Amino acid sequence: MLSAIALAGFAIAIYAAWLFHDMPDAGDLVDYRPPTATRAYAWDGVLIGEFSRERRIYVPYDNIPPQLAQAFLAAEDRNFFSHGGVDAMGLTRAMAKNVLNAVNGRRLEGGSTITQQVAKNVLLTSDATVGRKLKEAILAGRLEKTLNKEQILELYLNEIWLGYRSYGVGAAAYNYFGKSITDLTLAESAYLAALPKGPDNYHPLRRKQQAIIRRNWILDQMAELGWVSRADAEAAKREDLKVQNAPTRAKYRDADFFVEEVRRRGLATLGQRLNEGGYYMRTTLDPELQTAARVALMNGLEQYDRRHGWRGAWAHVDTADGWEDVAKKKSQPAERRAWRAALVTEASGGNVRVRVSGDGGTGSIVSQDVAWARAGKGLKSGDLIFVEPAQGGGFRLRQVPQVNGALVAMEPNSGRVLAMVGGYSFSLSSFNRATQAMRQPGSAFKPIVYAAALENGYTPSSIVMDSAITLQGGKAGESWTPENYNRRYYGALTLRRGLELSRNAMTVRLAQGVGMSKISDLAVRMGVVKKMDKVLAMALGAGETTPFKLTSAYATFVNGGRRVEPHLIELVQDRNGETIFRADKRDCPKCDAGFSGDESPRVPPGGQQVMDPITAYQVTSMLQGVVQRGTATSALVLNRPVGGKTGTTNEYRSAWFVGFTPQIVAGIFVGFDDNRSLGNGETGTTAAVPIFIEFMAAATKDLPKEEFKAPKNAKFASVRGIREAFRPGTEPRVATSVVSGAPSAGPMPYNQVWPDGKLTPQGVPPPPPPKKQDDMTGLY
Repeated sequence: MLSAIALAGFAIAIYAAWLFHDMPDAGDLVDYRPPTATRAYAWDGVLIGEFSRERRIYVPYDNIPPQLAQAFLAAEDRNFFSHGGVDAMGLTRAMAKNVLNAVNGRRLEGGSTITQQVAKNVLLTSDATVGRKLKEAILAGRLEKTLNKEQILELYLNEIWLGYRSYGVGAAAYNYFGKSITDLTLAESAYLAALPKGPDNYHPLRRKQQAIIRRNWILDQMAELGWVSRADAEAAKREDLKVQNAPTRAKYRDADFFVEEVRRRGLATLGQRLNEGGYYMRTTLDPELQTAARVALMNGLEQYDRRHGWRGAWAHVDTADGWEDVAKKKSQPAERRAWRAALVTEASGGNVRVRVSGDGGTGSIVSQDVAWARAGKGLKSGDLIFVEPAQGGGFRLRQVPQVNGALVAMEPNSGRVLAMVGGYSFSLSSFNRATQAMRQPGSAFKPIVYAAALENGYTPSSIVMDSAITLQGGKAGESWTPENYNRRYYGALTLRRGLELSRNAMTVRLAQGVGMSKISDLAVRMGVVKKMDKVLAMALGAGETTPFKLTSAYATFVNGGRRVEPHLIELVQDRNGETIFRADKRDCPKCDAGFSGDESPRVPPGGQQVMDPITAYQVTSMLQGVVQRGTATSALVLNRPVGGKTGTTNEYRSAWFVGFTPQIVAGIFVGFDDNRSLGNGETGTTAAVPIFIEFMAAATKDLPKEEFKAPKNAKFASVRGIREAFRPGTEPRVATSVVSGAPSAGPMPYNQVWPDGKLTPQGVPPPPPPKKQDDMTGLY
């Protein structure tokens, strides 16, 4: 008998040793912080996104409202501040209730204290075993000796899973009610306290009645304990339970492409710490400009789409029964919040009647849209379409464009990306065409060619021949004849006029004179490409780049020749407020000294100087001419100093415009994802410039009309009535003119490039131009 008892005791000892050999250390919780969401904010403090493995907003105990903490104590552990980790009375009460629960088939209560729940949630697994409960009780006692009550309650309220993608009370308050915890009502606090028993059991939409019953029981408990008055509890019980339909990342919803790019860059910089470190991240986003960018791009792509006709309904049903179930399978752009799916109920002549999904009612399509549809694939009864309420009644016919595009806007002096839209709709396609789409820029690349020329002995008034040219050495020995867009040639032109008119043949001659090595080197220094083939086709934009890179390169012209690093993340701080990343690396020793009446600190401009400031100003001035007299004159409607360059690639595959004011540079790209043609006549002027105008009108409405600043050492002279900038010593010595496409008589005071592509001495006549060929393989 004694040996059996001894053997049993030995077995129990072995089991206990095995059970507790890997017991975690409660001391690990002294500095414990659960994974917390990194929150990204716009420049003005608007929350634009969260990045997290567990969506959690960590709230220190001192910032938790007493009524919220009391609601959880009433629901989970009323004796929390008096027990030592395990509540014997509470456990006995739970066991007694479990007898009835077992008889009635209800869920059994565990009787765990908040301290035990912290031990389980943080240090143990959720296995429903006797061993785990024993560990939980032992650890609870150790926790009570390691941490004070406030620290334990802080951990619990920040660690607990509350459903609706929410860990902790901070995230739950935001996700359920769109509020900070300090703004919660008594009823809302009590509802959150109901959720630890099982968020799905008390779901605010699917099981609203059970949720209200549980909430009201907690309110009664709080009144019984004297933590709230009976009158306040009864008033809270009468409140309806109203929550958001779904948890949202942020109230501001126009920056999805921007936020996703911030996430990618954050992961590259911080790794997985981004999703659990609880960082404060200030971005460069301007919400007002971002909204303007999204609207302008969507409008521009829809206008392009409308020019190319109605493609027909996206679905058809034979009977009206169940049409809304069919419609639910089709996604509309989430950004077009007024669009609704609709069923065509009648289509006869010029009258088309529709029934709109939900409570949209019925009505007619406006006449101009009916005519548009009839000119395309038409409408018939049973068609499923998208509509939008029209001003004055009726509905507008809507169609999701197949074309796509991008818009990037940044500050030229700092590189701060103010707005970025990577496509028509993030909800339909998250591919970011601003940063991920490699496309040929066409003539939008030409300013880099002209900048390289100006860096190497040319001036804005240097003469280059615009005449037919054929080059040998193409694929399989074929010749290449780059042609101008309108297939006309204008003879001798100044660099300024050639850029304003975007002359292809002239640009190729200029590239011959400068040398493609110099052009390639400058393109790399400006960040347009990492590497570029040194072939003449590249001078017409045959290489590939992204709208993001090309827009950044144009900032170099505006800011005086400096390559600034375009960035979306301005500042990152950890949960203790320590700065761990700052985009601006410049030193400013006296910036924190405070105001003393002395001169303010002078901070040197950022970025690497990649071209002479005079060159940068010369190109800027020439690009102003593109707006004033060239391919982008429609932008004159902005009524302020503005410059830019259009770009259109072979067969109208891509349309570009990169434009700027002294304060903002904006790049626009339009094209199909499969790189097919946009259609005849869809140039940068037609497809991209209107988007720039709409965006810039909104972006600059409150900005002063500033002129572009010239370098102090620039020299000026009037050439053909235009005030032209020169490096000292290169300004013209005599007045010049060009008549009927021929250079003026007498010695020319600057270099010329004739049809053979070589620089000629002053006054030497050019050789005759080569004979024009019929094939057209150039870029426009």
